[in-house]
Amino acid sequence: MPIYEYRCSKCGHEFERLVFGDQNVKCPKCDSKNVKKKFSVFGMSGVENPTSSGCSSCSSGSCSSCK
Repeated sequence: MPIYEYRCSKCGHEFERLVFGDQNVKCPKCDSKNVKKKFSVFGMSGVENPTSSGCSSCSSGSCSSCK
């Protein structure tokens, strides 16, 4: 069940909502149905940031120049 982030076009309130199928979403602050889904960055915990490996020539951390 995905959690989406929304921004209300009427009052500007930002909120998250657990959405099932084609469920209609409305702003919890002003009750407007004029909401836009925000672009969310996918987050993962326990995964190393490849750019922190010290490699300056790529971002994978596993190329031949990273060794």
